Amino acid sequence: MLATGCAQIQMGAPVPSVDNMQLARASGMPLVALGSFKPAPGVAASLDQGVSVRTNTVYSPYDHSFAKYLKEALAVDLAAAGLLDPASRRTIEADLTDSRLDVPSGQAEGSVAARFSVTREGARMFDKELRASAQWEAPFVGAEAIPAALNQYGLLYRKLVRQLLEDREFQAALRR
Repeated sequence: MLATGCAQIQMGAPVPSVDNMQLARASGMPLVALGSFKPAPGVAASLDQGVSVRTNTVYSPYDHSFAKYLKEALAVDLAAAGLLDPASRRTIEADLTDSRLDVPSGQAEGSVAARFSVTREGARMFDKELRASAQWEAPFVGAEAIPAALNQYGLLYRKLVRQLLEDREFQAALRR
């Protein structure tokens, strides 16, 4: 996607990651449901609603909510692995704690963080904040820098889901 000037740019829908799908299957995790994914208490609403890329604003296709984008990113991987069941007694929830993108000319960086929890029949089994970050070279020309930033920002959600799926405490909580 090429974009220049002031614009509102909607992110594309997340697609399943083969690596995350295989990781989920290999972990031995049981079927899970997804609960509430929302901004963390005390976090500014703007953090969930958009990030700036130079003079453009990037937003989620899911109610303009990056927390809901994170939920969908996890959902597509779990569904592709055959591990998503809305009726499961084990529920994963998350509070979005950070969503940041900084794209000057030169070194660009972004990060996404969330506090994940797992409950089983209402009892909390897991509660941990995870963060995915990346740095990359951003060209001076916006027509090149903006699509690269959008790609990198979208990959942060995949990376955060991977961190969750790899987390030993998370895996253990799901198997209890």
